[in-house]
Amino acid sequence: MKLAIVGCGSRHAMFSGSVTHDYPDKHEIVAVCDNNPHRLSLAAQAASREGTNGVAAYDAADFDTMIAEQKPDTVVVTTPDFLHASYIVRAFEAGCDVICEKPMTIDLASLKQITDAQKRTGRQVRVTFNYRYSPARTQVKDIIASGQIGEVTAVDFRWHLDRVHGADYFRRWHRQKENSGGLLVHKSTHHFDLLNWWLGAVPSQVTASGRRAFYRPETALDMGLTHRGPRCATCEVASRCDFELNLAEDAQLHALYREAEHEDGYYRDLCVFDEDIGIEDTMQAHIRYGSGATVNYTLTAYSPWEGLEIKFQGTKGDLTHKHVEVHGVFGGERAHAGKDAVWTELHIAGQAPQQIDVPTAEGHHGGADPVMLGYIFDPDNMEPDQYNRASDHVAGGWSILTGIAANMSIDTGNTVDIPTMLKARGITLS
Repeated sequence: MKLAIVGCGSRHAMFSGSVTHDYPDKHEIVAVCDNNPHRLSLAAQAASREGTNGVAAYDAADFDTMIAEQKPDTVVVTTPDFLHASYIVRAFEAGCDVICEKPMTIDLASLKQITDAQKRTGRQVRVTFNYRYSPARTQVKDIIASGQIGEVTAVDFRWHLDRVHGADYFRRWHRQKENSGGLLVHKSTHHFDLLNWWLGAVPSQVTASGRRAFYRPETALDMGLTHRGPRCATCEVASRCDFELNLAEDAQLHALYREAEHEDGYYRDLCVFDEDIGIEDTMQAHIRYGSGATVNYTLTAYSPWEGLEIKFQGTKGDLTHKHVEVHGVFGGERAHAGKDAVWTELHIAGQAPQQIDVPTAEGHHGGADPVMLGYIFDPDNMEPDQYNRASDHVAGGWSILTGIAANMSIDTGNTVDIPTMLKARGITLS
């Protein structure tokens, strides 16, 4: 493939690094594109090969020119979420396929733009749901598909974001729903995609509640953080705040953002307790699936630990899976869990509970990233994917529809019927 990357923030590095270092003999990055000249320059340098003239760099305003001049086969989209649809559609129209960071998009209007463009052009988008490729998550898929617990009737799914990772969504562009769709779209798209994939079904109805309970000015006052500044770098009480982000202490963040501020005025270290934050930090949803299964889902962004807990209730027994990624946060420091902090328990009716050995692998996201990137960039040398883990516009669409419906339910107080919602917008996912 000849690839062009649009969006040169931290998320693009996984794709750029994989092509440049792991698969340089198979693929080529022909161009990078961003609206920040500093980050654009860093990305071009990182993607350039020795002995070449380097990688072409284009301002975001010149995206269409980049496609016309460089003629990539595939466009990698790693921009802020609200821009995904525009670049996907323009890439389709120019004859390119797309690899897109999750979520595919954030609202119904842009979802319709993508699905309509896909039908017109026949081009394909691959949404990079890396959690599907984790050995532990794949094991859950295996057990459910084997029928050992029978028909899945009910699921309890809790995802915990700790006070470092969770807080970070409240200091970046994600903090406004018009940019990210809120955490029920931006973050939960991973979790709803896993549910759809595990159950082999799609959601039909959602009832949800949510509020900003922790990342509020009142919490800062309770902590004695008066006279707060708008960002950590200029805040007179930052040294007493466990939520301080000191960009100078992280070389990558400092290079990508602190040194780039003068170009576009984007601050990476805004105060997590600002009044004008527009997303929730505490969310619950009750989801009905077309298969008849129901799911109770909870996401919190200020937990003392990070990870997931899930229980599948079936007609023959139940399956419990838990992964502790971070044991706790102490004064802003994260205590990472070891490899043994993942466990799966299978309990068949009439039998004793059985602890199942959980497979592990090296790499980010529980060993998922190298596997996913292998299937994207070197599929001929990978085992045939019996789990159908590659995600197209259909899977990408269904993964955000639960979150979109949940946001609507929070706003209205009503249950949202997804088929009715799609019909009203003229959206067909197939």
